[in-house]
Amino acid sequence: MTASKPFKRILLTGAAGGLGQVLRQSLQAHAEVVRLSDISAMAAAEGSHEEVRPCDLADKAGVLALVEGVDAIVHLGGVSVERPFEEILEANIRGTFHIYEAARIHGIRRVVFASSNHVTGFHSPQDRLDARSERRPDGYYGLSKSYGEDLATFYFHRYGIETVSLRIGSSFPEPRNLRMLSTWLSYSDLGHLVERALLSADVGHTVVYGVSANRDTWWDNRYAAHLDFVPKDSSERFRPQMEAQPKPAADSPEARYQGGAFTAAGPFE
Repeated sequence: MTASKPFKRILLTGAAGGLGQVLRQSLQAHAEVVRLSDISAMAAAEGSHEEVRPCDLADKAGVLALVEGVDAIVHLGGVSVERPFEEILEANIRGTFHIYEAARIHGIRRVVFASSNHVTGFHSPQDRLDARSERRPDGYYGLSKSYGEDLATFYFHRYGIETVSLRIGSSFPEPRNLRMLSTWLSYSDLGHLVERALLSADVGHTVVYGVSANRDTWWDNRYAAHLDFVPKDSSERFRPQMEAQPKPAADSPEARYQGGAFTAAGPFE
């Protein structure tokens, strides 16, 4: 007899994006059906327990229909880079509000929200941060993620919807530059983090930095210890290649701020 999975149906927004394509596979271990949504075209994998529902997150009625029948939401959808405010507004601000309103209406109790390290991007690389450190968003993108964390807090205290906000560092197959020696999150550790965010009990609204066990990480997850997130990978094996790259100038955004180039993007006039 096959053991039942924790969830009947999980919704994954932003499923066509880079991290969405990684998580759509690992989420199948936790749900009988994974509902995939994005504005970009995609198809369910042959032989998988996936269903595809295209949706524009700025469409409130569309999001309400999208969320019906799911037990948990992994919300990755939205603009993932620094862009003009008007673009950020529709997907990241209106869209995240629509997700939480739909969760409230349909009685969903758990959301995993893809926040970002750019919520605290204007801190120095010499600063050691945790979930209670001052937020210093480094652009419109970081502001939208800070707003999403506030929504998560509000919807927990007002409606009891629990959220784990993942302040994702830099999740790629391997680091791409010196900054990512500190911020890198492997795909394996990302999958483990989302699993703990879905399955841990009594999370309220928990903020956790999504980062692997790197030697020089800037972040401390002491206030998320109850998630039992224990990353196994490290950027250290990539250090020789990254340190062979030209070092940024001392007065460059990459050297001055944890948010790196995001702190200098724009204005978009």
